[in-house]
Amino acid sequence: MRARVLAATAAAVLLTVGPAVPAEAATTQAARAARAPLPCPKAPAPKVSRPPRPVPPPAVPPDRVVGGEQLDTPGLVAPAGAPAPPPVTATSWLVADLDTGAVLGACGPHEYGTPASTQKLLLAATMMPKLDPKQLVTVTRGDLDIASGSSAVGLLAGGRYPVETVWLGLLLNSGNEAANVLARLGGGTEGVTGGVRAMNEEARRLGARQTHAVTPSGLDGKGQFTSAYDLALIARACFANPLFRRYTLTERTQIPAQPGLKKGGFQIQNENQLIYRYPGALGGKTGFTELARHSYVGAAQRNGRRLVVTLLGAEARPVRGWQQGAQLLDWGFSLPRDASVGRLVDPGELDVAEAAPTGSPAARPAGTAPWRGPAATAVHRMAEGDWRVIGSVAGGAATVVGVLVAVLVARRRPRPTGRRRA
Repeated sequence: MRARVLAATAAAVLLTVGPAVPAEAATTQAARAARAPLPCPKAPAPKVSRPPRPVPPPAVPPDRVVGGEQLDTPGLVAPAGAPAPPPVTATSWLVADLDTGAVLGACGPHEYGTPASTQKLLLAATMMPKLDPKQLVTVTRGDLDIASGSSAVGLLAGGRYPVETVWLGLLLNSGNEAANVLARLGGGTEGVTGGVRAMNEEARRLGARQTHAVTPSGLDGKGQFTSAYDLALIARACFANPLFRRYTLTERTQIPAQPGLKKGGFQIQNENQLIYRYPGALGGKTGFTELARHSYVGAAQRNGRRLVVTLLGAEARPVRGWQQGAQLLDWGFSLPRDASVGRLVDPGELDVAEAAPTGSPAARPAGTAPWRGPAATAVHRMAEGDWRVIGSVAGGAATVVGVLVAVLVARRRPRPTGRRRA
Protein backbone atom coordinates (compact mmCIF):
# COMPACT_ATOMS: atom_id res chain seq x y z
CA MET A 1 0.00 0.00 0.00
CA ARG A 2 2.79 2.40 0.95
CA ALA A 3 4.58 1.67 -2.34
CA ARG A 4 1.43 2.49 -4.31
CA VAL A 5 1.01 5.79 -2.44
CA LEU A 6 4.65 6.63 -3.08
CA ALA A 7 4.32 5.89 -6.79
CA ALA A 8 1.13 7.95 -7.06
CA THR A 9 2.79 10.90 -5.31
CA ALA A 10 5.80 10.82 -7.62
CA ALA A 11 3.60 10.52 -10.73
CA ALA A 12 1.44 13.47 -9.69
CA VAL A 13 4.45 15.73 -9.18
CA LEU A 14 6.06 14.67 -12.46
CA LEU A 15 2.86 15.30 -14.39
CA THR A 16 2.70 18.77 -12.87
CA VAL A 17 6.20 19.82 -13.80
CA GLY A 18 6.70 17.84 -17.01
CA PRO A 19 9.09 15.09 -18.08
CA ALA A 20 12.77 14.89 -17.32
CA VAL A 21 15.24 16.37 -19.78
CA PRO A 22 18.37 14.52 -20.94
CA ALA A 23 21.66 16.10 -19.89
CA GLU A 24 22.62 16.88 -23.49
CA ALA A 25 19.30 18.62 -24.13
CA ALA A 26 19.65 20.57 -20.87
CA THR A 27 23.05 21.84 -22.01
CA THR A 28 21.53 23.00 -25.31
CA GLN A 29 18.68 24.68 -23.47
CA ALA A 30 21.05 26.51 -21.16
CA ALA A 31 23.05 27.74 -24.14
CA ARG A 32 19.92 29.03 -25.85
CA ALA A 33 18.66 30.71 -22.69
CA ALA A 34 21.99 32.43 -22.17
CA ARG A 35 22.08 33.71 -25.73
CA ALA A 36 21.29 37.43 -25.86
CA PRO A 37 19.15 38.95 -28.63
CA LEU A 38 21.11 39.52 -31.81
CA PRO A 39 22.14 43.18 -31.98
CA CYS A 40 20.75 45.20 -34.85
CA PRO A 41 23.34 46.59 -37.28
CA LYS A 42 23.57 50.26 -36.31
CA ALA A 43 24.92 53.19 -38.29
CA PRO A 44 26.63 55.90 -36.21
CA ALA A 45 24.21 58.73 -35.56
CA PRO A 46 24.94 62.26 -34.37
CA LYS A 47 23.95 63.20 -30.85
CA VAL A 48 20.83 65.32 -30.82
CA SER A 49 18.85 67.12 -28.14
CA ARG A 50 15.33 65.82 -27.82
CA PRO A 51 12.56 65.74 -25.23
CA PRO A 52 12.65 62.82 -22.81
CA ARG A 53 11.41 59.62 -24.38
CA PRO A 54 7.85 58.83 -23.30
CA VAL A 55 7.37 55.81 -21.07
CA PRO A 56 5.73 53.09 -23.16
CA PRO A 57 2.83 51.02 -21.88
CA PRO A 58 3.66 47.76 -20.10
CA ALA A 59 4.50 44.96 -22.51
CA VAL A 60 1.56 42.67 -23.33
CA PRO A 61 3.06 39.22 -24.10
CA PRO A 62 0.38 38.14 -26.64
CA ASP A 63 0.91 41.39 -28.58
CA ARG A 64 4.63 40.69 -28.90
CA VAL A 65 4.09 37.39 -30.72
CA VAL A 66 1.52 38.63 -33.21
CA GLY A 67 2.85 37.43 -36.53
CA GLY A 68 5.10 34.76 -35.06
CA GLU A 69 7.21 33.87 -32.03
CA GLN A 70 10.46 34.93 -33.73
CA LEU A 71 9.22 38.52 -33.78
CA ASP A 72 9.25 38.69 -29.98
CA THR A 73 12.71 40.24 -29.73
CA PRO A 74 14.22 43.68 -29.13
CA GLY A 75 17.05 42.72 -31.47
CA LEU A 76 17.54 41.48 -35.01
CA VAL A 77 15.53 38.67 -36.58
CA ALA A 78 16.49 37.52 -40.08
CA PRO A 79 16.20 34.31 -42.13
CA ALA A 80 18.88 31.69 -41.53
CA GLY A 81 21.78 32.19 -43.89
CA ALA A 82 20.63 35.66 -45.00
CA PRO A 83 23.24 38.37 -45.54
CA ALA A 84 23.47 40.94 -42.77
CA PRO A 85 21.03 43.83 -43.27
CA PRO A 86 22.51 47.28 -43.80
CA PRO A 87 23.26 49.35 -40.69
CA VAL A 88 20.69 52.09 -40.09
CA THR A 89 20.09 54.65 -37.36
CA ALA A 90 16.45 53.60 -36.80
CA THR A 91 15.69 52.15 -33.38
CA SER A 92 13.31 49.63 -34.97
CA TRP A 93 12.40 48.55 -38.50
CA LEU A 94 10.69 45.81 -40.51
CA VAL A 95 10.64 44.61 -44.11
CA ALA A 96 7.66 42.60 -45.39
CA ASP A 97 6.03 41.38 -48.59
CA LEU A 98 2.89 43.40 -49.33
CA ASP A 99 1.24 40.55 -51.22
CA THR A 100 2.07 37.40 -49.24
CA GLY A 101 2.40 39.13 -45.88
CA ALA A 102 5.72 37.38 -45.18
CA VAL A 103 7.99 39.30 -42.79
CA LEU A 104 11.48 39.09 -44.30
CA GLY A 105 13.40 40.59 -41.40
CA ALA A 106 13.13 43.11 -38.61
CA CYS A 107 14.82 44.85 -35.72
CA GLY A 108 12.69 45.12 -32.57
CA PRO A 109 9.48 44.72 -34.60
CA HIS A 110 7.22 44.87 -31.55
CA GLU A 111 9.10 47.57 -29.63
CA TYR A 112 7.00 50.65 -28.88
CA GLY A 113 7.87 53.83 -30.79
CA THR A 114 6.28 57.18 -31.58
CA PRO A 115 4.92 57.48 -35.12
CA ALA A 116 5.18 61.18 -36.09
CA SER A 117 3.47 61.71 -39.48
CA THR A 118 3.43 58.04 -40.42
CA GLN A 119 0.32 58.17 -38.22
CA LYS A 120 -1.38 59.73 -41.24
CA LEU A 121 -1.37 56.28 -42.86
CA LEU A 122 -3.71 55.05 -40.13
CA LEU A 123 -5.97 58.01 -40.89
CA ALA A 124 -5.89 57.05 -44.58
CA ALA A 125 -6.59 53.38 -43.88
CA THR A 126 -9.55 54.40 -41.71
CA MET A 127 -11.16 57.24 -43.67
CA MET A 128 -10.25 56.79 -47.32
CA PRO A 129 -12.75 53.95 -47.88
CA LYS A 130 -15.49 56.05 -46.23
CA LEU A 131 -15.11 59.52 -47.79
CA ASP A 132 -16.22 60.54 -51.26
CA PRO A 133 -13.14 62.02 -52.98
CA LYS A 134 -15.35 64.40 -54.99
CA GLN A 135 -17.17 65.81 -51.96
CA LEU A 136 -16.46 69.48 -51.20
CA VAL A 137 -15.49 70.25 -47.62
CA THR A 138 -15.25 73.65 -45.97
CA VAL A 139 -12.21 74.21 -43.77
CA THR A 140 -12.91 75.61 -40.30
CA ARG A 141 -10.70 77.67 -38.01
CA GLY A 142 -10.55 74.69 -35.68
CA ASP A 143 -8.96 72.64 -38.46
CA LEU A 144 -6.06 75.09 -38.50
CA ASP A 145 -5.35 74.55 -34.80
CA ILE A 146 -2.00 72.80 -35.21
CA ALA A 147 1.36 73.14 -33.52
CA SER A 148 3.22 76.29 -34.50
CA GLY A 149 5.84 75.56 -37.12
CA SER A 150 4.49 72.09 -37.92
CA SER A 151 3.90 70.97 -41.50
CA ALA A 152 0.88 72.41 -43.28
CA VAL A 153 -0.48 72.52 -46.81
CA GLY A 154 -1.83 76.06 -46.66
CA LEU A 155 -5.56 75.37 -46.59
CA LEU A 156 -7.61 78.45 -45.69
CA ALA A 157 -10.36 78.81 -43.10
CA GLY A 158 -13.58 79.20 -45.07
CA GLY A 159 -12.01 77.66 -48.16
CA ARG A 160 -13.83 74.87 -50.02
CA TYR A 161 -11.79 71.98 -51.34
CA PRO A 162 -12.51 68.56 -52.84
CA VAL A 163 -11.74 65.76 -50.40
CA GLU A 164 -9.30 64.39 -52.96
CA THR A 165 -7.31 67.64 -52.78
CA VAL A 166 -7.19 67.36 -49.00
CA TRP A 167 -5.87 63.78 -49.26
CA LEU A 168 -3.15 64.95 -51.62
CA GLY A 169 -2.24 67.72 -49.20
CA LEU A 170 -2.03 65.15 -46.42
CA LEU A 171 0.15 62.67 -48.30
CA LEU A 172 2.34 64.95 -50.40
CA ASN A 173 2.98 67.77 -47.93
CA SER A 174 2.10 66.00 -44.67
CA GLY A 175 -0.44 68.72 -43.92
CA ASN A 176 -1.51 68.59 -40.29
CA GLU A 177 -4.50 70.81 -40.94
CA ALA A 178 -5.50 68.39 -43.71
CA ALA A 179 -5.43 65.59 -41.13
CA ASN A 180 -7.79 67.58 -38.90
CA VAL A 181 -10.18 68.18 -41.81
CA LEU A 182 -10.34 64.50 -42.76
CA ALA A 183 -10.63 63.24 -39.18
CA ARG A 184 -13.41 65.75 -38.48
CA LEU A 185 -15.25 64.82 -41.66
CA GLY A 186 -14.94 61.09 -41.00
CA GLY A 187 -15.72 61.45 -37.29
CA GLY A 188 -19.31 62.52 -37.91
CA THR A 189 -21.07 64.33 -35.08
CA GLU A 190 -18.06 63.77 -32.79
CA GLY A 191 -15.69 65.55 -35.15
CA VAL A 192 -11.97 64.97 -34.71
CA THR A 193 -12.57 63.06 -31.48
CA GLY A 194 -14.77 60.61 -33.35
CA GLY A 195 -12.20 60.40 -36.13
CA VAL A 196 -9.42 59.44 -33.72
CA ARG A 197 -11.70 56.89 -32.08
CA ALA A 198 -12.36 55.36 -35.49
CA MET A 199 -8.61 55.25 -36.16
CA ASN A 200 -8.03 53.25 -32.98
CA GLU A 201 -10.87 50.89 -33.87
CA GLU A 202 -9.34 50.36 -37.31
CA ALA A 203 -5.91 49.71 -35.79
CA ARG A 204 -7.42 46.99 -33.63
CA ARG A 205 -9.24 45.46 -36.62
CA LEU A 206 -6.01 45.35 -38.59
CA GLY A 207 -4.23 43.58 -35.73
CA ALA A 208 -2.09 46.62 -34.84
CA ARG A 209 -2.51 46.02 -31.11
CA GLN A 210 0.49 48.18 -30.10
CA THR A 211 -0.89 51.26 -31.87
CA HIS A 212 -2.79 53.98 -30.05
CA ALA A 213 -3.63 57.25 -31.80
CA VAL A 214 -4.12 60.47 -29.87
CA THR A 215 -3.87 62.92 -32.77
CA PRO A 216 -4.95 62.27 -36.38
CA SER A 217 -1.80 63.87 -37.78
CA GLY A 218 0.89 62.18 -35.72
CA LEU A 219 1.75 65.35 -33.83
CA ASP A 220 2.95 64.13 -30.46
CA GLY A 221 0.31 63.26 -27.89
CA LYS A 222 0.54 61.61 -24.49
CA GLY A 223 0.12 57.86 -24.80
CA GLN A 224 0.53 57.81 -28.57
CA PHE A 225 2.53 54.78 -29.71
CA THR A 226 2.97 52.29 -32.52
CA SER A 227 5.53 49.69 -33.62
CA ALA A 228 7.38 48.81 -36.82
CA TYR A 229 5.20 45.72 -37.15
CA ASP A 230 1.97 47.69 -36.70
CA LEU A 231 3.06 50.27 -39.26
CA ALA A 232 3.55 47.46 -41.77
CA LEU A 233 0.00 46.20 -41.13
CA ILE A 234 -1.36 49.72 -41.61
CA ALA A 235 0.71 50.32 -44.75
CA ARG A 236 -0.48 47.05 -46.24
CA ALA A 237 -4.09 48.15 -45.78
CA CYS A 238 -3.30 51.49 -47.42
CA PHE A 239 -1.56 49.98 -50.45
CA ALA A 240 -4.55 47.69 -50.99
CA ASN A 241 -6.57 50.82 -51.84
CA PRO A 242 -6.16 52.01 -55.47
CA LEU A 243 -6.92 55.61 -54.48
CA PHE A 244 -4.09 55.58 -51.97
CA ARG A 245 -1.71 54.06 -54.50
CA ARG A 246 -2.51 56.87 -56.94
CA TYR A 247 -2.26 59.64 -54.36
CA THR A 248 1.01 58.48 -52.82
CA LEU A 249 2.73 58.31 -56.24
CA THR A 250 1.53 61.78 -57.29
CA GLU A 251 4.56 64.01 -57.77
CA ARG A 252 2.75 67.35 -57.70
CA THR A 253 -0.74 68.80 -57.62
CA GLN A 254 -2.51 72.16 -57.67
CA ILE A 255 -4.31 73.50 -54.62
CA PRO A 256 -7.26 75.39 -56.13
CA ALA A 257 -7.78 79.13 -55.79
CA GLN A 258 -10.41 80.47 -53.38
CA PRO A 259 -12.12 83.36 -55.18
CA GLY A 260 -14.43 84.05 -52.26
CA LEU A 261 -11.38 84.63 -50.06
CA LYS A 262 -9.50 86.43 -52.83
CA LYS A 263 -6.68 83.90 -52.69
CA GLY A 264 -5.02 82.26 -55.66
CA GLY A 265 -4.09 78.63 -56.07
CA PHE A 266 -0.62 77.14 -55.73
CA GLN A 267 1.29 73.96 -56.43
CA ILE A 268 2.62 71.43 -53.92
CA GLN A 269 5.16 68.65 -54.49
CA ASN A 270 5.55 65.19 -53.00
CA GLU A 271 8.14 65.25 -50.20
CA ASN A 272 8.88 61.50 -50.37
CA GLN A 273 12.13 61.31 -52.33
CA LEU A 274 11.77 57.56 -52.79
CA ILE A 275 9.32 58.07 -55.65
CA TYR A 276 11.85 60.13 -57.59
CA ARG A 277 15.02 58.21 -56.83
CA TYR A 278 14.20 54.54 -56.30
CA PRO A 279 13.31 52.39 -59.34
CA GLY A 280 9.96 50.71 -58.82
CA ALA A 281 8.92 52.96 -55.94
CA LEU A 282 5.26 52.71 -54.98
CA GLY A 283 5.18 55.57 -52.46
CA GLY A 284 4.97 55.85 -48.72
CA LYS A 285 5.11 58.46 -45.98
CA THR A 286 7.74 60.47 -44.15
CA GLY A 287 7.50 61.71 -40.57
CA PHE A 288 9.37 63.80 -38.04
CA THR A 289 8.91 65.38 -34.64
CA GLU A 290 11.53 66.33 -32.08
CA LEU A 291 10.21 63.59 -29.82
CA ALA A 292 9.74 60.80 -32.38
CA ARG A 293 12.72 61.75 -34.56
CA HIS A 294 12.42 60.45 -38.13
CA SER A 295 9.92 57.76 -39.05
CA TYR A 296 9.39 56.35 -42.51
CA VAL A 297 7.23 53.97 -44.53
CA GLY A 298 8.13 53.14 -48.13
CA ALA A 299 7.18 50.50 -50.68
CA ALA A 300 8.55 49.36 -54.02
CA GLN A 301 8.17 46.58 -56.58
CA ARG A 302 10.82 44.58 -58.37
CA ASN A 303 10.55 41.42 -60.48
CA GLY A 304 6.95 40.88 -59.50
CA ARG A 305 7.52 41.38 -55.76
CA ARG A 306 6.11 44.27 -53.71
CA LEU A 307 7.92 44.99 -50.46
CA VAL A 308 7.26 47.52 -47.70
CA VAL A 309 9.71 48.90 -45.14
CA THR A 310 8.91 50.70 -41.90
CA LEU A 311 11.33 52.61 -39.65
CA LEU A 312 10.96 54.35 -36.30
CA GLY A 313 13.32 56.57 -34.33
CA ALA A 314 15.85 57.25 -37.10
CA GLU A 315 18.23 60.17 -37.56
CA ALA A 316 18.69 61.99 -40.87
CA ARG A 317 22.46 61.60 -40.75
CA PRO A 318 24.53 59.99 -42.13
CA VAL A 319 21.65 59.32 -44.57
CA ARG A 320 18.02 60.37 -44.53
CA GLY A 321 15.13 58.15 -43.52
CA TRP A 322 13.97 57.37 -47.05
CA GLN A 323 17.55 56.36 -47.96
CA GLN A 324 17.70 53.99 -44.99
CA GLY A 325 14.39 52.58 -46.18
CA ALA A 326 15.80 52.16 -49.68
CA GLN A 327 18.80 50.25 -48.33
CA LEU A 328 16.55 47.90 -46.41
CA LEU A 329 14.33 47.41 -49.46
CA ASP A 330 17.42 46.43 -51.47
CA TRP A 331 18.27 43.92 -48.75
CA GLY A 332 14.73 42.52 -48.81
CA PHE A 333 14.73 42.12 -52.57
CA SER A 334 18.02 40.21 -52.32
CA LEU A 335 16.39 37.48 -50.20
CA PRO A 336 14.74 34.37 -51.68
CA ARG A 337 11.02 34.63 -52.34
CA ASP A 338 10.26 32.05 -49.66
CA ALA A 339 12.34 33.80 -46.96
CA SER A 340 10.33 34.51 -43.83
CA VAL A 341 10.66 35.06 -40.08
CA GLY A 342 6.96 35.68 -39.50
CA ARG A 343 3.96 37.16 -41.22
CA LEU A 344 1.58 40.10 -41.27
CA VAL A 345 -1.77 39.01 -39.88
CA ASP A 346 -4.89 39.60 -41.94
CA PRO A 347 -7.47 42.26 -41.00
CA GLY A 348 -9.90 40.87 -38.44
CA GLU A 349 -7.84 37.73 -37.86
CA LEU A 350 -7.07 38.43 -34.21
CA ASP A 351 -10.68 39.36 -33.48
CA VAL A 352 -11.84 36.02 -34.89
CA ALA A 353 -9.24 34.19 -32.80
CA GLU A 354 -10.34 35.97 -29.63
CA ALA A 355 -14.02 35.26 -30.29
CA ALA A 356 -13.45 31.56 -30.99
CA PRO A 357 -14.05 28.99 -28.22
CA THR A 358 -10.98 28.30 -26.10
CA GLY A 359 -8.91 25.46 -27.51
CA SER A 360 -10.19 25.72 -31.09
CA PRO A 361 -7.63 26.34 -33.87
CA ALA A 362 -9.03 29.83 -34.47
CA ALA A 363 -8.53 30.73 -30.82
CA ARG A 364 -4.74 30.45 -31.06
CA PRO A 365 -2.94 33.79 -31.35
CA ALA A 366 -1.54 34.33 -34.82
CA GLY A 367 1.88 32.86 -35.23
CA THR A 368 1.78 30.58 -32.20
CA ALA A 369 2.23 26.81 -32.30
CA PRO A 370 -0.76 24.49 -31.76
CA TRP A 371 -1.42 23.08 -28.30
CA ARG A 372 0.69 19.98 -27.72
CA GLY A 373 -0.52 18.91 -24.29
CA PRO A 374 1.22 19.68 -20.97
CA ALA A 375 4.22 17.36 -21.28
CA ALA A 376 5.03 18.08 -24.94
CA THR A 377 4.55 21.80 -24.41
CA ALA A 378 6.97 21.75 -21.50
CA VAL A 379 9.56 19.88 -23.59
CA HIS A 380 9.13 22.36 -26.46
CA ARG A 381 9.50 25.37 -24.20
CA MET A 382 12.56 23.91 -22.47
CA ALA A 383 14.12 23.23 -25.87
CA GLU A 384 13.65 26.91 -26.61
CA GLY A 385 15.53 27.75 -23.43
CA ASP A 386 12.56 28.96 -21.33
CA TRP A 387 14.05 29.07 -17.83
CA ARG A 388 10.63 29.51 -16.27
CA VAL A 389 9.74 25.99 -17.38
CA ILE A 390 13.24 24.61 -16.79
CA GLY A 391 13.16 26.00 -13.25
CA SER A 392 9.73 24.50 -12.62
CA VAL A 393 10.87 21.09 -13.85
CA ALA A 394 14.02 21.24 -11.73
CA GLY A 395 12.03 22.30 -8.68
CA GLY A 396 9.49 19.56 -9.24
CA ALA A 397 12.20 16.95 -9.66
CA ALA A 398 13.78 18.09 -6.41
CA THR A 399 10.41 17.74 -4.70
CA VAL A 400 10.00 14.19 -5.98
CA VAL A 401 13.50 13.25 -4.80
CA GLY A 402 12.77 14.80 -1.41
CA VAL A 403 9.54 12.82 -1.04
CA LEU A 404 11.26 9.56 -1.98
CA VAL A 405 14.11 10.12 0.47
CA ALA A 406 11.72 11.04 3.29
CA VAL A 407 9.61 7.93 2.75
CA LEU A 408 12.65 5.64 2.55
CA VAL A 409 14.11 7.10 5.75
CA ALA A 410 10.80 6.69 7.51
CA ARG A 411 10.58 3.04 6.49
CA ARG A 412 14.08 2.33 7.87
CA ARG A 413 13.31 3.77 11.34
CA PRO A 414 12.43 1.21 14.09
CA ARG A 415 8.74 1.18 14.88
CA PRO A 416 7.65 1.85 18.47
CA THR A 417 6.11 -1.08 20.33
CA GLY A 418 2.58 -0.91 21.63
CA ARG A 419 -1.03 -1.69 20.83
CA ARG A 420 -2.01 -1.27 17.17
CA ARG A 421 -5.30 0.31 16.33
CA ALA A 422 -7.61 -1.41 13.87
